[in-house]
Amino acid sequence: MKISLDLKLNFTAILAFLILVIMTPCVLLLPEYLGYENGLFENIQMGVLFLCCFFALRASGNKKFFTFIFLFLTILILREVNCGRTLFFPIPNEPNAFYSWKDLGLNKIVHSVFGAYIGLVGLYFIFNKLWNDLKFFLFETKIPLFNVIFLAVGIFLSLVAEKFANNLIFEELSELIMYLSILGIIYTYSKNIKITETNSAN
Repeated sequence: MKISLDLKLNFTAILAFLILVIMTPCVLLLPEYLGYENGLFENIQMGVLFLCCFFALRASGNKKFFTFIFLFLTILILREVNCGRTLFFPIPNEPNAFYSWKDLGLNKIVHSVFGAYIGLVGLYFIFNKLWNDLKFFLFETKIPLFNVIFLAVGIFLSLVAEKFANNLIFEELSELIMYLSILGIIYTYSKNIKITETNSAN
């Protein structure tokens, strides 16, 4: 088996590269509130994630695999809104501040339900033997190289932002690079499907 690479710089990879180029001036010049929860950059991220869901659901083949991708994306969406906490429980008159699940007395329930959902998504992958589909996309289609590179860059920068940097703009732009790269990968693979569904069936 041989891995084949797609060396085209597609639209999402170009956007990810441009964000990487302008990241430093954005961090230095843009007001911090643009990086708040439910702010501009996070809303753009959510839009990109919903586009990812759209392309996953409209794939005409490998249905079970792309259903798994959709379910995985819902985990990312729920993570972005803290399972709804940052949507519905802001602290009045305090910018970018929200009640914790512990404050609301729902800590154990929310984390248990979310953990169970993640477990069920993992079981869906295992029971449907979706490693066959994954092997198909890795070895029988071209891997979008630049999207994969920028995905790795986005993950690295978001980890750095979370652990070491105290700047919301840096953190949100890093995550945006990551999500744009995921969008490019899903779009590419949704166009290179195995119509017969033999991968998912075996």
